[in-house]
Amino acid sequence: MSSLGEKFLAVQAKHEELASKLEQGDKLSSKEFVRCSKEYSDLTPVVDAITEWKAALREKEDLESLLKDPDMKSMAEGELVQLNKKLPEFERAIQLQLLPKDEADEKNAILEVRAGTGGEEAALFAAVLFEMYKRYASVKGWKFEVMDVSESDLGGLREASASIIGRNVFQRLKYESGVHRVQRVPETESQGRVHTSAATVAVLPEAEEVDIQINEGDLRIDVYRAQGAGGQHVNKTESAVRITHLPTGTVVAMQEERSQIKNRAKAMKILRSRIYENERQKLANTRAADRKTQVGSGDRSERIRTYNYPQGRVSDHRINLTLYNIDAITDGTELDEVIEALMADDQMTKLAAFTEL
Repeated sequence: MSSLGEKFLAVQAKHEELASKLEQGDKLSSKEFVRCSKEYSDLTPVVDAITEWKAALREKEDLESLLKDPDMKSMAEGELVQLNKKLPEFERAIQLQLLPKDEADEKNAILEVRAGTGGEEAALFAAVLFEMYKRYASVKGWKFEVMDVSESDLGGLREASASIIGRNVFQRLKYESGVHRVQRVPETESQGRVHTSAATVAVLPEAEEVDIQINEGDLRIDVYRAQGAGGQHVNKTESAVRITHLPTGTVVAMQEERSQIKNRAKAMKILRSRIYENERQKLANTRAADRKTQVGSGDRSERIRTYNYPQGRVSDHRINLTLYNIDAITDGTELDEVIEALMADDQMTKLAAFTEL
């Protein structure tokens, strides 16, 4: 039997072992019973698929034996052709179910967009990206809640953050983390020259208190007056909050709300998510020997995508994908075309690693 077949049989054996344990539930601790129940439930659809695959293998053997019968050969050959097409599909479906799941995939997300190199043009591009994700959230039926915004003098965004709530938000948006580059003629350019600027996107899984416990003694909290574009004061009270997590040096500032209490709550939400994501990435880095298995991991030193307006082109550099529908992508209606290509590539990379084990 192939090594793949041996892996499938090992999964069946594990499923049977768990079933046997659960039958003797009174001998298990409540914690162990819950763990075994969940693992058994997770493996059941995989085992059902493996059972179908084994039945198909037996059918193949029966058809191959019929090839020796002159009266049945023609029929058997036709059915074998169809079955040989189905078997790889069975195997791939099982492999996909066996791939390690990212526990953060089902979480909501915190989106952070910041202007990078390029001055006002970078801030204007950051505003385009923030609006793109807002519209994409609307397309997906997600809730998009703006948490904090810092505008530039020309109406762009120095930085902005939002909470995005919905089904499998992080699973789809995690590939957006990184440096997004734009090439276009700025509104302030009088001679029609194309400029290049950039903005940074970070997508964090929204962490609950049960995911990350933060000791109040590890926090330094500063309060100050909120400021608007150009530095003018927009609030006469000290409602803005800056929280520093001393062990990691993580800093979050929030001034969107007029209430210090609300700003603190929002800042803690972002702080918890940043620390949670940092821990996830540390774990992912230790598990992954090859950087290629971490598509869209959020390495913000890496330029991930270019938006070229003169050519109407969007290029994702991680998978060499080029599309010529820049307007439909930046208005969020066809962003899925990029995201689904990234998800498929990530899936294929993980499948390749699985088959090599």
